[in-house]
Amino acid sequence: MNRKPLEHIKVLDFTRVLAGPYCTMMLANMGAEIIKVERPDTGDDSRDFGPFMNGQSAYFISINRGKKSIAVDLKSPKGIEIIKELVKKVDVVAENFRPGTMEKLGLGYDVLNSINPGIIYATMSGFGQSGPYSKRPAYDMIVQGMSGIMSITGNPDGEPVRVGTSIGDITAGMFGAYGIATALVDRAITGKGRMVDVAMLDGQVAILENAIARYTALGEVPKPLGARHPSIAPFGAFKTADGYLIMACGNDSLWETFCKAVDRIDLLELPEYKTNALRTTNADKLKTHIDEILSAKTTAEWDEYLNKKGVPSSPINTVDKLFTDPQIEARKMLVEVEQPGAGKLRVAGNPVKMSGLTQEIPTDPAPAIGEHTADILADFLGMDAAEIEELIKNNIIK
Repeated sequence: MNRKPLEHIKVLDFTRVLAGPYCTMMLANMGAEIIKVERPDTGDDSRDFGPFMNGQSAYFISINRGKKSIAVDLKSPKGIEIIKELVKKVDVVAENFRPGTMEKLGLGYDVLNSINPGIIYATMSGFGQSGPYSKRPAYDMIVQGMSGIMSITGNPDGEPVRVGTSIGDITAGMFGAYGIATALVDRAITGKGRMVDVAMLDGQVAILENAIARYTALGEVPKPLGARHPSIAPFGAFKTADGYLIMACGNDSLWETFCKAVDRIDLLELPEYKTNALRTTNADKLKTHIDEILSAKTTAEWDEYLNKKGVPSSPINTVDKLFTDPQIEARKMLVEVEQPGAGKLRVAGNPVKMSGLTQEIPTDPAPAIGEHTADILADFLGMDAAEIEELIKNNIIK
């Protein structure tokens, strides 16, 4: 069996740049057919984002592989008519415009739901469809700042630091895919569609976990702690002879295992390290002990030794190390795709493994702007070559 669970699902995808395309990429990984609606000539903004391979955006390719592109002028009444006809044939509409944009185009949820009552309409935006900030523009950096994520990221007393990946966009994309999947399950029962409203800011608040718990329980405003965990110790980055080692002793048993492994039973007898709560309170002092111990060997030596002893540890890999890591290879988390004109490149695999699936991700290339317009109009709407040619001639489609 190699049927993917979403093979029967068709998505009309108005999204661009990152949050929305990441969402529809996740759906494509599970078999959904993604019809990417783009502006004629310019297409998705991210086509112009680096890095480039022979003039093509590797950024765009990495999250739009396997999708189909239809280029339609949404400022044209005929273009809007075409979209409305396509809505009758699909299961999902996804967009990440600023709230109000689709309504101005005459393609808001109420309109599309009246055309297709079973439609799942997913919108991803900076602040969602409601609330005083809903119309404000947003980028990943904006919601990282507003959500509090940046206030707990970086080193103590350092300048503000963003998380090293676009976590605001990506989290919104993940929650968008989750919302779509659950709405599809509900539709299978009720026959009715739903609107899925995902805000980047909401997504960042949703993943604050320990920070919200600390403030709620203790009234303590969390601050950056570098690599240290706020409520577990030892749990962080420690100096070795040639760099740093991540070590995580998540309970008293692992702390005991570590002390025995490094022949420092004496640390178990110190009253300030008797419990996790005490070790956390005295984390800075504890770190000096562990840094001294680990300075005797290299990161690689400690990583091998401690893992054999049952102590969770790891190096801090640079991205290039992932390309030769046997675990990454075994889990197929870097997959090679070939893009016409750009060549071969590696992209992230599908982190959701499922029995019966042998192909990790769609390996078809990312589409050129409007590459599939004619095929989609013929297959979905039954248009003949003359009708399509007339639309091209009048600059309605490309």
